[in-house]
Amino acid sequence: MQLLNLKSTIRFMSARKLSMAFSALLILASIGSFMVKGLNFGLDFTGGTAVEVGFSQPADLAKVRSVLAESGFADASVQLFGSSQEVLVRLAPRGDDVKAEVLGNQLIAALKQADESVVMRRIEFVGPSVGEDLKEQGGLAMLTALICILIYVAFRFEWRFAVGAVAALFHDVVLTMGLFSILGLEFDLTILAAILAVIGYSLNDTIVVSDRIRENFRKVRIDDTLEIINISLTQTLNRTLVTSITTILVLIALFVWGGQTIHGFATALLFGVFIGTYSSVYVASSVAVAMGVSKEDLIPVEVEKEGADLDPMP
Repeated sequence: MQLLNLKSTIRFMSARKLSMAFSALLILASIGSFMVKGLNFGLDFTGGTAVEVGFSQPADLAKVRSVLAESGFADASVQLFGSSQEVLVRLAPRGDDVKAEVLGNQLIAALKQADESVVMRRIEFVGPSVGEDLKEQGGLAMLTALICILIYVAFRFEWRFAVGAVAALFHDVVLTMGLFSILGLEFDLTILAAILAVIGYSLNDTIVVSDRIRENFRKVRIDDTLEIINISLTQTLNRTLVTSITTILVLIALFVWGGQTIHGFATALLFGVFIGTYSSVYVASSVAVAMGVSKEDLIPVEVEKEGADLDPMP
């Protein structure tokens, strides 16, 4: 399937300095948001009790907070969940001796005093120690993935491409997490799973581009590294656009009609696919160029066999 009919080479690398400055600015903004606001960790990481309740009429969040505060739940986090009649209430851990069912029943009883139509949809409990373990293991999972990718690409292609690939993946992870920090969106295990999926998607794009660059380094009779990379990126552009657009269309459907439960997951993947496509074209290749990758680095060295230069015996 051909999305574009390209007859000339697009000069992608002419904008590499501008794109790197733009990426650096976004990364600094994301890191600044981490330091100032942090991430809005969900129940999976913080621990506590989550109770989803339903109302017969659109819920008045201010009134719900007021009722809960009067009943001893002043620390409760109240937000709409999916629709104006569904409310998610999150409570901080209250000790191991207080069971989630007890808290849920107390909360429902308090809300029923103000509105008899309130019903409990579901209740979840995560211990604080479990939340801390999940946070630590999630970070280790991302770090391990990046290290394994660095080793794989170094053996598969060349160490400069490995550094470029990992730089692109680091770029994608930081910006996706930065989006959640800046917007204050909840960060839970489903978002972590989405980020790991973004790593895989972006790596696949980067590998395709790197493979074409290596192939062209070996067969194109041009010594200009930037020109070879431009040719390679132009040749893979159709494939990149088709893959990205079809993936984004599916994610838009999940984002719009998938419901509140996977809304954050779809948001992370939508942004991650977009930024991953950008990083595969600009970040990975630009880092490899900045580190001095050249034609000689990817052309296999021919080793002469012993005695190959001797005349054969008559």
